[in-house]
Amino acid sequence: MPKITTLLFAAFLSLTCISLYAQTADDVINNYVTAMGGKEKLLSIKSIYMEGVSVMGNGTEISTKIYKVQDKLMRREISSAMFNMTQIITDKEGWFSNPRNGGAFEALPEDRLKPQQSEMDCAGPLVNYKEKGHTAEYLGKEDVEGTECHKVKLTQKNGQEGTYYFDAKTNLLTRETRKGGGGMGMGGGGGRRPGGGDGEVKMDYSNYQKTADGYLFAMTVTMGGMGAGMTYEKVEVNKPVDASLYKPQQ
Repeated sequence: MPKITTLLFAAFLSLTCISLYAQTADDVINNYVTAMGGKEKLLSIKSIYMEGVSVMGNGTEISTKIYKVQDKLMRREISSAMFNMTQIITDKEGWFSNPRNGGAFEALPEDRLKPQQSEMDCAGPLVNYKEKGHTAEYLGKEDVEGTECHKVKLTQKNGQEGTYYFDAKTNLLTRETRKGGGGMGMGGGGGRRPGGGDGEVKMDYSNYQKTADGYLFAMTVTMGGMGAGMTYEKVEVNKPVDASLYKPQQ
């Protein structure tokens, strides 16, 4: 009996230790927020302007400009020698320009607009995710291109699901996958056609750098299936955004 009791006690201690030190979604997300400068720093972001360039396999250079205003605007402009596209998301409406009809703007239907309005969140959906009505689930570890990563599934209150992979050593975001939802993306919005597409989108983040005022950003974003990565050459935080950018210019 004493031997059995000892074995049971040892098993209890083992399970207790596992319970105490098991990784949780909150652990991973909190470590990520800290690595990015802390919650206070991230929540101080009220507007973002990002400008970047990518070169496709055929040599075509694509330029992207992104404007974000907290809870009010996400505007993405993509241009090359062959086409120009613009997508505008606001808290009330959305539009996209379609190069197939001469670049005229079309209204985004509500089922395409709603999932993308989360992109107006400058700090990102992971920061204060519970207060925003989202839920998170820890899915264990997974190898991402040779890097051990913690895997977290985030379900936003609008039903949109995304899976995030965080470098186990640096705690920084390495990869994000999510279902479509109608975005038009370079650098944080997806690799989908404007106004359509529900396939899985994969984005890899690397080359983290700080801006002059201490905000940390992934300066290279590689879209799954798109080939070349987008390299951001300019990032501005909390600069004024012209009111004309909230509306399409025909």
